Amino acid sequence: MDLMLKRENIFSNTKDQNPIYLFNREYLDFLSGCKTERKVASYIVEEAQKRGFTNLEEALKEERTLKPGDKVYLFFKNKAVLLAVIGEKPLREGFNLVASHLDVPRLDLKPQPLYEKDGFVLLKTHYYGGIKKYQWVTRPLALWGTVVLKGGKVLDIKYGEDENEGVLTITDLLPHLAKDQMEKKIREAITGEDLNALTGNIPDQEAKENKIKTYILKLLHDRFGITEEDLITAELSLVPAGPAREVGLDRSMVGGFGQDDRVCVFTSLKAILEVEAPVKTAIALFMDREEIGSMGNTGMQSKFLENAILKLLVAQGEKDELMLRLSLEKARALSADVTAAVDPTFEGVLEKNNAAQINYGIVLTKYTGSGGKYGTSEASAEFMREIIDLFNQEGIRWQTGELGKVDQGGGGTVAQFLANLGMEVLDAGVALLSMHSPFEVAGKADIYEAYRAYKAFLSGGKS
Repeated sequence: MDLMLKRENIFSNTKDQNPIYLFNREYLDFLSGCKTERKVASYIVEEAQKRGFTNLEEALKEERTLKPGDKVYLFFKNKAVLLAVIGEKPLREGFNLVASHLDVPRLDLKPQPLYEKDGFVLLKTHYYGGIKKYQWVTRPLALWGTVVLKGGKVLDIKYGEDENEGVLTITDLLPHLAKDQMEKKIREAITGEDLNALTGNIPDQEAKENKIKTYILKLLHDRFGITEEDLITAELSLVPAGPAREVGLDRSMVGGFGQDDRVCVFTSLKAILEVEAPVKTAIALFMDREEIGSMGNTGMQSKFLENAILKLLVAQGEKDELMLRLSLEKARALSADVTAAVDPTFEGVLEKNNAAQINYGIVLTKYTGSGGKYGTSEASAEFMREIIDLFNQEGIRWQTGELGKVDQGGGGTVAQFLANLGMEVLDAGVALLSMHSPFEVAGKADIYEAYRAYKAFLSGGKS
């Protein structure tokens, strides 16, 4: 009988490491090719359709009754997705849910972003989510997003990823002239209004005023068919240009933009796609706007999940709202979100007995929040035991972690909103270095274990 909890690097005792590297190869492609919420959501639906998932809305229109083993999806406002595999037991007896979020910290363009000043045209931005603003200057940036033209035509925009295209960038002050800047606190050295992207310098030879802006607008119209008015309708963001990369001489890690929380999006997606005939209905939920409080019609505080469960009930012949409430309060959920890993350069912010480490397994976080556990839910002892027993039974490597020392700071996840519906909820995700930066780092073994953990949970466990 082992009295002490053992933690070790997964690579230290894994003989066949090929599955880890093969899985991460596909993850790298996903991370490089999906840099907006709409793109991620579309990717999820496309992958689900390839694996036999059908649109739940169509089943409802056809009054088709869902049966065990059926696979359905809901795609809501291009930014929220639910995938479900119908279980043997009725939904009113509960379901197993893994919930992650699609959105990431980034720089959004303001509604009227283009302006000309001092011989340049720049794009004004409004940052989204919690960022360190100084990390976004002097790096190559790409423009991604969606524009709706007059008449309703939707354009997907991507510029700056091809080696034959230019990139955008935000300038910084040279150190020779930065005496005043370098005396400021780090959060004040670069302000939100300083995050203006260098966009062009060539004047239009025919324009009488705003010559450079006119030239840039002509380029936008020639390339994409858009006008300055179209930019007001647009959802356009600046994101780090270039692909995600393997990190380390040993290639044991993945570095790239948006791993909070797209690492959990990808792993839970791969898990639900492989679930077959579960005892309880298995659901993977992918939501938007977590980084800014989960408000909005595609955020976790919306009615999307409740409406989706009600639709699933109706498709199984249940039309009583009481069944919705019973289904929710008997559900079990993993809030699939990332946490902080021990960083040897900044180890002082974490209490090491309760801190996660890279490549030590999926991280179970009993509670998040800040200070005296404010702004969080907390997993029950019974549910913690259930999940740990399941993972031990399946040979899944796991560890525990808290988001920093007490009173150091903190943060939250969608767990609290799921708990408000009566569910048993536990945070379970991947540990990151440099979280919320333009280049976050995750361990390849942790990514693979997260996929295995989500699959085990969705496929069965305690019924």
